[in-house]
Amino acid sequence: MSKYILIVDDDVSIAEILEFNLKSEGYEVETAVSAEEALEKDLNIFDLILLDVMMGGMSGFKMAEKIREEGVLTPIIFLTAKDTENDMLTGFSVGGDDYIAKPFSIKEVSARVKAVLKRTEKEIKAEGEENKLIRDNFVFDFNMKELTIDEKEVPLTKTEFELLTLLARHPEKMLSRKNIINKLWTDTPYVTERTVDVHITRIRKKLGIYASVISNKIGYGYRFDVEELHNILNQ
Repeated sequence: MSKYILIVDDDVSIAEILEFNLKSEGYEVETAVSAEEALEKDLNIFDLILLDVMMGGMSGFKMAEKIREEGVLTPIIFLTAKDTENDMLTGFSVGGDDYIAKPFSIKEVSARVKAVLKRTEKEIKAEGEENKLIRDNFVFDFNMKELTIDEKEVPLTKTEFELLTLLARHPEKMLSRKNIINKLWTDTPYVTERTVDVHITRIRKKLGIYASVISNKIGYGYRFDVEELHNILNQ
């Protein structure tokens, strides 16, 4: 499965170098030139954040502190020109998972990225499976692997449950078919974008009057439309 990485750095040249090299290693990458821009994204969809500390406006430390208070568990590797012990301790105290001092080598960044992803992957998976996700009258139970709507179970297959869960976890994000494939069909070769469409069609049929909660935009992908769900409930 291709991991999804967000780079937050106001030095465009550094961000571009990191983006190029990480993409060449098979990662999906997005960039933001400020903490403020990064905070406009759904940070839960990323597997890792490379976060510069010294930026104009909100600092990387402040951003990390803010998102941890909001419950975002995405691993963070700080990038900074400061490498004193106090700075490192500050980074870890606000929720950082690792700390790389500038100037750094691409090989070092690559090694740290792989190490953090490997170390946190099982922890994040366990955290997600121990909880329920509730979207109004939609209740996803990760222990029982089932969806209930209006307290009635919806008979979803494993893949259908995982696909709908993926969308429901990120209701403000339009997920592309490619992104969905990378998340759900990691061990299955030759899966096409049409495969995603077929599963969406099946899920919509099972949702009945709530079918339109899964919205799509031609050329972009699918999303879990909370506003549409509210409209249906208020009819």
